[in-house]
Amino acid sequence: MIGYYIHHHGVGHLIRARALCAEIDSPVTVLSSMPVDDPVFARTVVLPADDAGTDVVDPTAADRLHWVPKADAGLRDRMAAVSGWIAAERPRALVVDVSVEVALLARLHGVPVVSMALPGTRTDAPHTLVHDIADALIAAWPRAVYDPPWLHPYADKTHYVGGISRFADHPPIAPRDTPARPTVLVLAGAGGSGFTAASVRECADRHPQYRWRTAGLDDWTDDLWPLLSTADVVIAHAGQGAVADIAAAGKPAVFIPAQRPFGEQHATASALADAGLALAVDEWPGPHEWPALIDAALRLDASRWRQWRTNGAAGRAAAVIDHVARSVSPARTPAA
Repeated sequence: MIGYYIHHHGVGHLIRARALCAEIDSPVTVLSSMPVDDPVFARTVVLPADDAGTDVVDPTAADRLHWVPKADAGLRDRMAAVSGWIAAERPRALVVDVSVEVALLARLHGVPVVSMALPGTRTDAPHTLVHDIADALIAAWPRAVYDPPWLHPYADKTHYVGGISRFADHPPIAPRDTPARPTVLVLAGAGGSGFTAASVRECADRHPQYRWRTAGLDDWTDDLWPLLSTADVVIAHAGQGAVADIAAAGKPAVFIPAQRPFGEQHATASALADAGLALAVDEWPGPHEWPALIDAALRLDASRWRQWRTNGAAGRAAAVIDHVARSVSPARTPAA
């Protein structure tokens, strides 16, 4: 048995886990406080929330960790649930996406840890700790495009697998007709984006020369592929899942990074722009700026998205996890 901890912010971690776990040889148990119901997982352990307390005291333990508020009942029950599962199931490895505290807890139980690395500047003490103790680190991007210096000390255990997308093997869907106007898809994220449905409607009213479509604002869809396949340009936040899905579709893109801890999305957007894979702007442009921006995106060579290496990325990540799980034989319980 392999465990897989999924962070509850947004849905990107869950979507990535689904794509990755479909490739893992061993059965996988998910541990998360978010609703998870998918046959790709053998079992789900629903964890108590650790962020419902009103009195937050010393949540970082003097900056050594990220979230361990003192005397928080939710945190106590959450960690006890993880420990109880480890004791009962004796997993061969735990994948953590993402939590320094859960990774450390698993390692304190003697469980090998595979941690998902994230973009941005991760040089703080908690990240240094989790990178040190992990048996393997999975970076879901290509090193040739984004090679953060803070990961260099862990080169012997960091695996740059490429962008993990649920659509990596999906054939394109041809549009039913040939629209006279380019289709612009604005893709928001469940974890929050720097634009709104109102701002998109303003652009659509001002620039009817484009067909404007949205997903994830007030119109969430579980099947994004038809919209991605038929778009001419995609405007999106720079979360790892969104970037990988756009790369799998091979679409010209403009990224507007959302504010995230450690500059995660800004680092990704900058790397993509520097490599010529996409355009990036820091904030939602004014309505008058969009025609020039969309025209510039349409001139991009979308074939360069192959550099993001989405094909086979989930399988490469799964191979890392399977290798870690096979590398350590479970300790035998002493005979009575």
